[in-house]
Amino acid sequence: MLTNTPPSAPTDSSPDSQLAVAEALMALLRDTTTEPRPDIQLEALTLAVSADLPVLLWGEPGIGKTAALTQLAASLDLPLTTVIASVHEPSDFSGLPIVGDDPAEQGVPMAPPDWAVRLVRAGKGLLFLDELSTAPPAVQAALLRLVLERRIGALQLPPGVRIVAAANPRSSAADGWELSPPLANRFVHLEWTHDHEVVVRGLAGSWPRATLPRLDPEKLPEAVDFARRAVCGLLSARPTLVHRLPTTETRRGGPWPSPRSWDMTLNLIAFATAAGSSREVLSLLVRGTVGDGPGLELLASLDRMDLPDPEDLLADPANAVLPERGDLRQAALDGVVAAVRTRPDRARWDAAWALLVRALETGPPDLVVVPATALASVRQEDWDVPAAVEHLAGVVSLSQRADRAADRVARFGAKAGR
Repeated sequence: MLTNTPPSAPTDSSPDSQLAVAEALMALLRDTTTEPRPDIQLEALTLAVSADLPVLLWGEPGIGKTAALTQLAASLDLPLTTVIASVHEPSDFSGLPIVGDDPAEQGVPMAPPDWAVRLVRAGKGLLFLDELSTAPPAVQAALLRLVLERRIGALQLPPGVRIVAAANPRSSAADGWELSPPLANRFVHLEWTHDHEVVVRGLAGSWPRATLPRLDPEKLPEAVDFARRAVCGLLSARPTLVHRLPTTETRRGGPWPSPRSWDMTLNLIAFATAAGSSREVLSLLVRGTVGDGPGLELLASLDRMDLPDPEDLLADPANAVLPERGDLRQAALDGVVAAVRTRPDRARWDAAWALLVRALETGPPDLVVVPATALASVRQEDWDVPAAVEHLAGVVSLSQRADRAADRVARFGAKAGR
């Protein structure tokens, strides 16, 4: 809890007394508290900071990015160092050359700025790079080494230092620039928006409090294994996602997939799993690291990681337990058909039909239409149609009639429009 005791104010009307009254009023306005309150943006930011990954907050001016960083630093007991990137020269981040006694022998060392020295002396801190989108390209290039290697000149920042940046979209930034692709690809990008309830409660005196995620020590090996299976499984199936540089300048200044950003994603999945974070928080982090498209594919694949093995389903279709959720059940049935298509066999084909009957008996009938049609195309000439198909014939026929009716309605609508 953060409190300020207002000083007692004199009652006379002298200038000094009036300033004292003003100080007392400002002290009362600063008298605020913090409270534990669910906030997925703040939780995602705190999780990325705990994973020691650079974070970039995107938001319109006045949305509260700087205030969030100030509160985060106070909550985590980290000294806050703010650097306005746009008012610095490239040498402020790469180091200033200092000529020594014998440069031919000792070279010319690069002296770091004073704020970097203070961070090293403190051994920990939150380095806040503000107004990143107004920094010119030369300054952005100088920031690359700072963000990736944590080096400024000849100085190495200690492990206890975390880096968070903030930027306004180019449309609302003063003389804004798009971020260069190399710099953008080094950040976890989080869209920072306001929650009116949080703002109202904060203005009333109670702001949400950031806390470090509680990592379960017993889940660490499981979390790492899960994260590796998730990322490697997706990239094995979708190799084109390993590196995909966007075609437009604006998208290149945001999150996009590369080996570097996939490594960051793997770390974030492991941290989120060990912390038991919600799917909403994980979605913000994943999409903010590799982009919306690859991120959504990865999130969908996380659901499918818990799907039953198609071979187990084919081994005992009568007692198979299928997922309750419709999209997961559809994916499980599609996986069974794909397994039969990969290794076609009469017994496996019959077992797949029996499994579709099981799905028809235990779930929505429309989910078996597409798998049944695909499974029928696998049949070889010497395979007899199994009796199980009779249970599915009515559903498939009804679906086909519905499709034909929908086509007729669409054609009639097109003619009426002409």
